Amino acid sequence: MLRLDMRFLSIFCWLMTSAALAQTVPTVVPDTIAPAPILADTVPRFPRLGRTTSSLTNLYYGAGTDRLGGAKRETLDSGVVLRVTGQQNNLYRVQLAPNQTAYVPTEQVRIDSASLVAAQPASTTYLTGNWTVSGDSLFDYVAIRLPDRLPYQTRQEVDPNRLILDLFGADVNTNWITQLRSAQMIERVWFEAEGDGHIRVIVALKGPKRGPVHWGYSVYYQKNTLMVRVRRPPAGRSLRGLVIAVDAGHGGSNTGARGSQSGQLEKDLTLDVARRLATYLTRAGAQVVLVRDADTNLVPSVRIRAMRKQLPHLLVSIHFNSSGNVGVQGVSTYYKHLGFRPWSQLVLDEMLRRLPVREFGNVGHFNFFFNSPTDYPNLLVEGPFLSNRTDEALITDPAFRQKLAQAIGKGLRRVRRLK
Repeated sequence: MLRLDMRFLSIFCWLMTSAALAQTVPTVVPDTIAPAPILADTVPRFPRLGRTTSSLTNLYYGAGTDRLGGAKRETLDSGVVLRVTGQQNNLYRVQLAPNQTAYVPTEQVRIDSASLVAAQPASTTYLTGNWTVSGDSLFDYVAIRLPDRLPYQTRQEVDPNRLILDLFGADVNTNWITQLRSAQMIERVWFEAEGDGHIRVIVALKGPKRGPVHWGYSVYYQKNTLMVRVRRPPAGRSLRGLVIAVDAGHGGSNTGARGSQSGQLEKDLTLDVARRLATYLTRAGAQVVLVRDADTNLVPSVRIRAMRKQLPHLLVSIHFNSSGNVGVQGVSTYYKHLGFRPWSQLVLDEMLRRLPVREFGNVGHFNFFFNSPTDYPNLLVEGPFLSNRTDEALITDPAFRQKLAQAIGKGLRRVRRLK
């Protein structure tokens, strides 16, 4: 028995000693996995509140990108309040609603350094006010009264023709919508609660007897009132009286593609076709605005702002295509917003009918910067491929460029005559 007690006492003493050492000796973390120090002055903490600083703030679906940029959800007005929850490279992640996340460029958002909102719930206490639908001589308007400038997303729909506006960060407290007889294009407006902090606004549009319904809409803030401005279809069935902007792609130091055989530059060829198209449209009675009429390099934001101010009835951007695969040929047209698609469809149809070219397709939801505006119908025309020997021979022929301009013009005229 004494032998067993001594053994027990020895084990007990060893355990007590080990416990004491564990309390006094710090745990050693290998250098290879030691975390880097975080400097509070240089690493922002999230979530925080921020506001957009540009009336052309890009709102993206995700953080991915390609040569056209990220997949764009919306272009936000300035001063829009955003709940910033993180950062990935040069993009802030923002929470639009409990189940809605988007990304914005860091350079287009000003963070409020005193606005740490970690304890704030994701749901919001913002409430909508009452709305008014009205019109003037050119446009119809929906005025949505809000307590602050909240983020939004819009889209066009056809069959039925309407606009959809998703408003984030607010709950419904709208008890009436006043519709005045001055509104001519808007048939009615209503809303649905899609979830916490997510309201869907539906704007039903009256269609003309002939031609397309969608002639553009603009979304912007007047103080804290969100305005949806809807352009009415112009009268008539021709191009006469329309203001049509023609954009010659590239320019200046932005040369675009180069002909594989001739060495001719895309910027020069697009300007030539743009001038020929302008002549055709002028003879058809349109008022033409050339976005550039010289070898100048206008960055996308400058072009967009100029067209916002001009507010044409239609914009056509002229380019020529190119590919690393020299066997690729054909012509194509591009659109982003569904209501503007007829313009690109009929222009492509006329090019295929009148020119000795192959079809490269009618491409939708295209992320080209001049396809993004909703203020006016727009389309991108890509002529044949400068990288293909056969296509390049066509492009460098002035007679072909004249026929190309005429085909584009005839396609635009057909849209005006649609039933």
